[in-house]
Amino acid sequence: MSGLRFVDIFAGIGGFHLALHQLGCECVFASEIDPHARKTYRDNFYSLNPALFDEGRYNEDIRSISPEEIPDFDILCAGFPCQPFSQAGYKRGFDDNHASERGNLFFVLADILSAKRPKAFFLENVRGLLTHDHGNTFRIIKQILEEELGYSFYYKIVRACDYGLPQLRPRLFMIGFRDEGMLKGFHFPPPIPLKMTMSDVWKAPCDREIGYTLRVGGRGSAIDDRRNWDAYRVDGKVRQLMPEQGKKMQGFPDDFRFPVSTKEAMKQLGNSVAIDAVRVCAGAMIEHMEHMEKKSMKHHDTMNKGEWTELYALLKIMYERRLIFANAALEPMIPEQAFDVHTVRTLNTGNAYHLLPDASIMIEEDGIQRNVALEQLDLSDTAHAIKQGKSTFSLGTLDAIRHQLGISWVKSGTSTQKADIILDCSKDGMSYAHQGFGIKSFLRSKPTLLNASGNTNFVYEVRGLPADALEEINAISTAHKLIDRVKRIHALGGSLHFHHVEADSLEYNLQLIDSTMPQLLSAMLLDFVMHRRAKISENLHAVVSSNPHGIIAPTLDYAAYVIRIKRLLMSILLGFFAGKKWDGQYSAQGIIIVKADGSQYCLHMLDMVQLEEYLFRTIMFDTPSTTRHRYGLLIKEHDGKLYFKLNLQLRF
Repeated sequence: MSGLRFVDIFAGIGGFHLALHQLGCECVFASEIDPHARKTYRDNFYSLNPALFDEGRYNEDIRSISPEEIPDFDILCAGFPCQPFSQAGYKRGFDDNHASERGNLFFVLADILSAKRPKAFFLENVRGLLTHDHGNTFRIIKQILEEELGYSFYYKIVRACDYGLPQLRPRLFMIGFRDEGMLKGFHFPPPIPLKMTMSDVWKAPCDREIGYTLRVGGRGSAIDDRRNWDAYRVDGKVRQLMPEQGKKMQGFPDDFRFPVSTKEAMKQLGNSVAIDAVRVCAGAMIEHMEHMEKKSMKHHDTMNKGEWTELYALLKIMYERRLIFANAALEPMIPEQAFDVHTVRTLNTGNAYHLLPDASIMIEEDGIQRNVALEQLDLSDTAHAIKQGKSTFSLGTLDAIRHQLGISWVKSGTSTQKADIILDCSKDGMSYAHQGFGIKSFLRSKPTLLNASGNTNFVYEVRGLPADALEEINAISTAHKLIDRVKRIHALGGSLHFHHVEADSLEYNLQLIDSTMPQLLSAMLLDFVMHRRAKISENLHAVVSSNPHGIIAPTLDYAAYVIRIKRLLMSILLGFFAGKKWDGQYSAQGIIIVKADGSQYCLHMLDMVQLEEYLFRTIMFDTPSTTRHRYGLLIKEHDGKLYFKLNLQLRF
């Protein structure tokens, strides 16, 4: 699988880059915030990969870019910040917000994996991550990667000396694969002999065959001190490690350059990965990817509840051949109005399913036509079975029909299209071709309009609060910790002032709708947290009435802001994604709602009044996981100021 593309997140000086490049892979995006490490990285990799730098794909702060803006890639590589979990640090874990957000930056990786869906990931951290907080931190990481994102997960404590380098350096390696299914079976490679000893490193006899773990600088200790890490007896004399030796211990080539001070070079080496260990394990990872590629099955017998319910909606249209219009109360219109459906297209396969007068279906697949007759199916029983399903499961007859139609799943899996299916239909003698519909189902938990992610964080500057209040505020862990933290900020004399939307793309999209929309939403979001007014309509009324920080224009009334919010909800439903700048166009024309009893209705732009009113009546603020989405904690940023984030998630 030569030519695989990878991204190098928290890149440091490029240990992952070197190892993957040696395996024939191409780096298409990198990110590193430390200015000294950036200098070393560029100095060594520009000639190797000039496009990475010339085309703006060398990012400084991974929080500043939406995952959707990252080029497509196959493997995510990241040695995410280890200080929060390190024995040498304060071991604050996910709550380490004292130096920006280094404690919870794992969740940035989760957002990238969720949005880009690469084939595999390779993560590295200190072994202390495995036992941090009695194993809870590692459990959360594993749970998110496996259960939420659908990746397999393998891990091992690996020492640099296991793979040829003369250094202890135990590190936790985590590798996972997308869609591994029944092909699970990755194994970390067995150890290999040392390719050199510390005597080779020093080019003179050394009293140790394998060196101590290279650390991130700091004051050295006496040669016999148990804390010693940088002094060795070489040819009978005590010598201190220098970059020349550090490079060999970490597997960097002799011509690797450090355009920084010796002290900074040692710090950079101590922060890097052991290249040989990464290369050997990444080689095994790529071999397993090749095995999966050859053995992968065309269909999977199990799907999750969301995937089954999307297939249910599609089949219900194929069986009934019509879509009934609903009003704002999600009841059938009187007199009844409906689309007659003639052709169904899925974005995932590109196949066209023509619904023929004799009740059969003509399938166009890869330029070939074939006719099928679907067996009878009790859709009410199917809806009930989906509601009762847990995790991933099989549905017998429905699974057989899916294979008969050649559908693995309905959704395209991309984050650039609001429609899940495309219909050719007619109504009242008028034809409507290529009508895109999203599917929202109540057969599972209530569907979302806007999914939470790092892209949907709103950042507030906290003013008037003592800097030493950070520990106290973040230590609050009550059942309603979010509101209790905000209340405590106010009790201590602090106040929250909207600063910016974390993702430039979302702020841009909101301003396309109305220049004051970011400020309005920030006030509504804060009102939701403080007063639990979840319904958009009630929340908006409260904000317009109270006019926090004077954001409401004196010339506009509540009705004017209702129009703006309806326009926003419609734009989220049919137009934009939080992580990508919007062109102002709708990529879908309506939605299909699958109700909890299995009945199915549509709302469409043909009746904009009903669609907008349905959204305005129905949409509510929701509280997603504070840990998963990096909000709800006081943060001390590099500018010395305190910030607090709230996350915007909207649910039906």
